[in-house]
Amino acid sequence: MAVAGALRGLGRPVVRAGWGGGCRRLWALSGRFSVSGASSGSGALSPFDRRLKRKQKNWAALQAEPSKCDYLREEVGSRMADRVFDIPRTFPLALDVGSGRGYIAQHLTKETVEKLIQVDIAENALKNTVKSEIPTISVVADEEFLPFKEDTFDLVVSSLSLHWVNDLPRAFREDTDEIQVNYPGLFEVMEDLQGMGESNCSWNRKPLLHRETMLAAAAIYREMYGNSDGSVPATFQIYYMIGWKFHESQARPAQRGSATVSFGDLAKIDGLLSRGKK
Repeated sequence: MAVAGALRGLGRPVVRAGWGGGCRRLWALSGRFSVSGASSGSGALSPFDRRLKRKQKNWAALQAEPSKCDYLREEVGSRMADRVFDIPRTFPLALDVGSGRGYIAQHLTKETVEKLIQVDIAENALKNTVKSEIPTISVVADEEFLPFKEDTFDLVVSSLSLHWVNDLPRAFREDTDEIQVNYPGLFEVMEDLQGMGESNCSWNRKPLLHRETMLAAAAIYREMYGNSDGSVPATFQIYYMIGWKFHESQARPAQRGSATVSFGDLAKIDGLLSRGKK
């Protein structure tokens, strides 16, 4: 399973780049990597309103220019496809959970995935999928209640969807990829999150923020974290995990405890090689 989720957060800049993608947003991609990872109704175990999330994503997909705010999904979709390409085999049947408009599918090839099932909670997103060279089938379903039997797929991918799933205790904890974007101001951050269908859907969210509160927050944030050119940074943490069904063409891992050389012995090899060169 290959998974990417985004956690919303605002942070200080690491790297700054030029205006990109025809957007008014300034890309700033960090080079730092680490690796890290249901039910209806409100409550501690179900913090998110899944019905509201469906409305938000459907609204975003119906905008006149739905691709205007796709820059983050496009970037992560490309990175996810690169991780699939690193696996030296072909997958007959793959599943994209929370596919949106198909941000991963457009980067995949027939040599890597022969057929892809795209699942999303928002039917409007699936009606407006981007082109892909591989055969795809669209299925409207909630990520928390997938209508598939176990052991159906050879590969599962997901991009920027699972951060709104309620079973967060199972979230991934190993090694995140950070993407930083510079915005004209805090209001543009909020505007683009809405355009992505990423508005807050927590059950305990405040129904209304007063304009004075938002203006004060924007001013404080700019004062504390603003860039020298007047823009403000937002940092998105992308969580990845890759796993796939075993295939006979791939080597099986050795049994635990079957090693015949210790790490201590491996450390001695460098010394022997150095003496040999002398």
